Amino acid sequence: MIISKIKKYIFIKDLNEEIKKNIKKLNNVEIIINNIDFHQISIRQILEIRNFCKKDKIPFYIIDNYKMALKFKAQGIFISSNNKRLILKSFIHKKFKIIGSAHNQLEYFFKKKQQCETIALSPIFFNPKYSKNKILNPIKFNLISKNWNTNLCALGGILNENIRKINLTKVSSIAFQRLIFGAKKTHLVWSRWVFNKF
Repeated sequence: MIISKIKKYIFIKDLNEEIKKNIKKLNNVEIIINNIDFHQISIRQILEIRNFCKKDKIPFYIIDNYKMALKFKAQGIFISSNNKRLILKSFIHKKFKIIGSAHNQLEYFFKKKQQCETIALSPIFFNPKYSKNKILNPIKFNLISKNWNTNLCALGGILNENIRKINLTKVSSIAFQRLIFGAKKTHLVWSRWVFNKF
């Protein structure tokens, strides 16, 4: 597996020129607007992200808000693990994509019921949001997802120092936030080889 060539979902809340510049260095990238409370994100911010994605032909998704995804003509929606709402896909256009997040087998089956085409299993690596006993690491990640019939995505704690371990899995995509923003979420800290488009 070549990390630089697999699909990358990047969670962002807003944009600045540095973020735009560095996103353009990546290939096969898609954006997830990551703010469950849309009272804290302005229409201007969403439009800015949408227009940037449209100009650079980058698919974008909105997290957990189906109405907002339709309103802003997103390519789809990202459904978090605790979102149990069912979406009737027969009422939306065929190209609308549903991505889901799961932590275990039970949540996987529910995401299948929600018609998720891609399911992100997390956390593959350490993430401050979770206790250490919740961290999967590649071996447990592979065991849990062994019989999953879906496009598998790795999510959680992906950083420069562990991204090469993704090669130990059979994922078709990765999703991250801290990797692209770094500790202060203001500067990209990718390793040089990650930006390689070849």
